Amino acid sequence: MNQLIKKLRRYEIILRKVANSHLQGDHQSIFKGAGLEFDDLRPYQYGDDIRTVEWKVSAKGHGTFVKTFKEDKDQSVYFLLDISGSQDIGSKERKKIDQGREIAGVLTLAAVHEGSQVGLISYSDEKEKIILPGKGSRQAVKIIKGIFDQEKKSQGTDLNGMFTFCLNLIKKRSILFVISDFIDSEYERPLKALAKKHDLVVLQMTDPIESALPSLGIIPVFDKEGGKTTWVNTAFGGFSRKIASSFGSERDHLREFCKRNQINYLQIDTRKDIVLPLMELFKLRNKTMKRG
Repeated sequence: MNQLIKKLRRYEIILRKVANSHLQGDHQSIFKGAGLEFDDLRPYQYGDDIRTVEWKVSAKGHGTFVKTFKEDKDQSVYFLLDISGSQDIGSKERKKIDQGREIAGVLTLAAVHEGSQVGLISYSDEKEKIILPGKGSRQAVKIIKGIFDQEKKSQGTDLNGMFTFCLNLIKKRSILFVISDFIDSEYERPLKALAKKHDLVVLQMTDPIESALPSLGIIPVFDKEGGKTTWVNTAFGGFSRKIASSFGSERDHLREFCKRNQINYLQIDTRKDIVLPLMELFKLRNKTMKRG
């Protein structure tokens, strides 16, 4: 565990140094400006987030007003980690779950460094691990242990269940990092509800092997979540092209869904060193906060 934390700390320090050299002002953080408390009202300006409009006041006919907020010093950051069977796809060196865990670990250290409360919810098709938010280095170690030292109860996936559970559990506006491959369906409604209530960041883990299946003839394909093996003719009817097209369209759908609902979205490939995608996340959050 000590070696793991040292490794994650090195990543976190590199990330902070790179961020400090590339970003300026008050926007050198992934976490700033999301834990917010109501402060005042002001007239609507072009570009304001429509979710901040105070409709009751605006309806009185004196103009459109938006709510302003001040930073909450006790803001909470939650990591919603999908640990279902499909997350085990990838190379021997790095699977999607490995990439997701490292990112959650580095961001945990960064959040604790900035004084945020940090919590963890890991999920398959049932609750796997729940750690309520807390501050300080002991909490960071607790969260990292929860991320890495964990035996799964189930291989299944239920993103709808995870998001619905989080809606009921997390009452106060928080930053939520959803780390998943999003290989599931019928999760959009609770995810949209989470986006209205919280500051939501979607990190979609992907691996080239899942969408670039070679034409190998008839091969056995094992469904880890279902525990079944199916024989598939990969050379029949452009099978590989259909698989690639299906994954591509599903990712496009999620990206557009996030854009419509003002959710920060980033696709992260297992082949990438985590510093590069996390720098993209810094830039993404920086743009979002400037618009706010």
